[in-house]
Amino acid sequence: MRSSLDLLNLISFDDFGTLNRIPGVMKVPGVISEFENKSNDGTTTIVEPCQRRIIVANQLPVKAYYEKDSNKWGFEYDQDSLYLQLKDGFPLETEVIYVGSLNVEIGVDDQEEVSTILLEKFKCVPTFLPADVHKKYYHGFCKHYLWPLFHYMLPLTASHGARFDRGEWQAYLSANKVFADKVMEVINPDEDYVWIHDYHLMVLPSFLRKRFHRVKVGFFLHSPFPSSEIYRTLPVRDEILKSLLNSDLIGFHTFDYARHFLSSCSRMLGLNYESKRGYIGLDYFGRTVSIKILPVGIHMGQFESIMSLDVTGQKVKELKEKFDGKIVILGVDDMDLFKGISLKFLAMGQLLEQHPDLRGKVVLVQITNPARSSGKDVQDLLSDTNRIAEEINRNFGKPGYEPIVIIKEPLSTQDKVPYYAIAECCVVNCVRDGMNLVPYKYTVSRQGSPVLDRALGVDEKNPPQKKSVIIVSEFIGCSPSLSGAIRVNPWNVDAVADAMDSALQMQNQEKILRHEKHYKYISSHDVAYWAKSIDQDLERACRDHLFKRCWGVGLGLGFRIVALGPEFRKLGMHHIASAYNKTNSRLILLDYDGTVMPQTSEDKRPSTEVLSILNDLCNDPKNAVFIVSGRGKDSLGNWFSGVEKLGLSAEHGYFTRWSKNSAWEICSLTRDFDWKEIAEPVMKLYTETTDGSFIEDKETAIVWHHQHADPHFGSCQAKELLDHLENVLANEPVVVKRGQHIVEVKPQGVSKGIVVKNLISTMRSRGKSPDFVLCIGDDRSDEDMFESIEQAVADPSVPGIAEVFACTVGQKPSMAKYYLDDTAEVINLLEGLATESVHSKSASYQESHEDLLL
Repeated sequence: MRSSLDLLNLISFDDFGTLNRIPGVMKVPGVISEFENKSNDGTTTIVEPCQRRIIVANQLPVKAYYEKDSNKWGFEYDQDSLYLQLKDGFPLETEVIYVGSLNVEIGVDDQEEVSTILLEKFKCVPTFLPADVHKKYYHGFCKHYLWPLFHYMLPLTASHGARFDRGEWQAYLSANKVFADKVMEVINPDEDYVWIHDYHLMVLPSFLRKRFHRVKVGFFLHSPFPSSEIYRTLPVRDEILKSLLNSDLIGFHTFDYARHFLSSCSRMLGLNYESKRGYIGLDYFGRTVSIKILPVGIHMGQFESIMSLDVTGQKVKELKEKFDGKIVILGVDDMDLFKGISLKFLAMGQLLEQHPDLRGKVVLVQITNPARSSGKDVQDLLSDTNRIAEEINRNFGKPGYEPIVIIKEPLSTQDKVPYYAIAECCVVNCVRDGMNLVPYKYTVSRQGSPVLDRALGVDEKNPPQKKSVIIVSEFIGCSPSLSGAIRVNPWNVDAVADAMDSALQMQNQEKILRHEKHYKYISSHDVAYWAKSIDQDLERACRDHLFKRCWGVGLGLGFRIVALGPEFRKLGMHHIASAYNKTNSRLILLDYDGTVMPQTSEDKRPSTEVLSILNDLCNDPKNAVFIVSGRGKDSLGNWFSGVEKLGLSAEHGYFTRWSKNSAWEICSLTRDFDWKEIAEPVMKLYTETTDGSFIEDKETAIVWHHQHADPHFGSCQAKELLDHLENVLANEPVVVKRGQHIVEVKPQGVSKGIVVKNLISTMRSRGKSPDFVLCIGDDRSDEDMFESIEQAVADPSVPGIAEVFACTVGQKPSMAKYYLDDTAEVINLLEGLATESVHSKSASYQESHEDLLL
């Protein structure tokens, strides 16, 4: 029996709305909802609820400050916040609500008042985390463990990064739970879309999905997603993956990040993905999780506005005078381990060492944004960076000239634009970074404006064409979109120095062409374009929510939604028992591997339990039971020799026998297997180059197995082998098919579907037309059986089959109307049917005995 807890997990909370909002327009006659307006003439008009987007991020797009005069908190929008800017991509009528933390700590006594102000004036819902939880969650798990790991830094020693801490992980869960509670306060689950941002909230989708099974959730990761070899070191790797998969859409900046995520899902969860019409989708328990790949852009309007200000022009003029006669190379980076600032400085030193003529002419201006976390690693980085800069300035500087100028004070976007505008070249030298928009901001600033042109002394009547040069690390997210940039390996200091020299020596026309290419892309792929595209794909991903039946299974972070089509349901004894007992001519068809034998089992022989169940089913005179398998007849004959009345169909139906004592029948007249001499050498070639693969040579077919090979390499090799075999065997009477971890070559006209057709036809010719058919299989080849059964049922020229139960193993697209989760459930079902047969036989014997006594 299921436990009470399991039964509770099957309850859908979709039927329960939130207390503070009505899910939709009430349509009960005579009842006026809050969405209806009553006019003076008595007519009622329904006001459609506006669309809403709930943006959830670690930090709200507002700045907080304490006003000492009034002893009150004050707030203003943070115009630099991506989360504020992305709303430009939504339809005008869309209401946007933000859920997140503030950048300051608010006392408990002030929290209620602050919450009211933020919601009413800024559409923001603050999450107030206890100080100890916030420290462990943000500065502990997020910044000192997860963030370095996602940037390929493993904590190999105690002094080389923070190791996994269970207490910090619990704080991470607690913080995500608080965010979920705040979302629940404002969400209308039937209408609203929730968009979660970044690695701070990767388990939030599970918390939301558990409360509302049909909640519309998108997630976007702004950091890199590491390769599966790095990610698999995470002790809670499965929990995070499963939580992310409770989203409807998961977004990444680049294909590499998405590929690493998909590889992790494949290697750790056994999930496969496929691409359909340009969209990548992961099938996860009947739900399709969409994968979106699109790099974020900048807010063009913000930069155009800043560049039109006179104060910006004045600052440009001052900087131009300050660096008069010098070529400015610009760097703008956060002060963290992965921005490669010290490597950039070393390259600058190398440039001046190799080209003495550049001394006094070239200046590297480095703007360093304050570090987002504190710790010994940040202090060590700061000391190392300052030491290298001082050494280079000492070696190559002179009075009035410093090769490296470091600007340490925080600068706003408005303060940075003048530096972008005067820089001849921009260097982004990160050793690893998620996206990095500095090259985009630099390009737009170099495009300039009339105000900046006047400040730079440009001839207004005959203005020159705009130009810019970007040196960009190949390890950051924006690199693929900047096709005109000079790409470098930041670890190769010599190569970066050479790239700087190339940028300085580059002809103006080349700079102009590169700038035009970049500006065209950046201006058309801004933050509004990014947000609009993802919003549209999220809507598309959620489109079929209402057309599927959903229920939750699993506990904790293992929770997931099982989503099925309205006609696709789980097969249980309560469905099949009455039909089984009232019919008299039953045909039971069972695939072997993956159906009654687990795919993961090393010993492929049937268990004593399976043999006993099959014997009980076969001993019922009303039953004809068949194992229909791709395996050879000798293996099947030996394994099932103890079940005398069991029918066997081997090698996908090429050989068939009705019982142990009957002869093997051949379904095809084909006796020519010369094609094997062509196929086998090709398969051997792929076996030699694919570790873990092997060849199975049957009497009528030949199969290449790759279930023990590397999942990705094995799959790639299988695709290549399929194409190779189809080409070399094009003129042979064979078919080449790909199945679950196999590529098989077999004679034409041989399939499990033909087996089923022949079995039903034979039973009808013997006067035992089946009135009950149960067919269970798990593979693509079993779909042929389901199709044949459907055709037999639809054929009006022959007696109909009253009860049909076509059942696939696993929840996946299938022609079957029923499913079972795994082989254990298949065996339980067969055991239940066998018990019904034994009881029926006992009852018949009892009735016959009583008749004799009478």
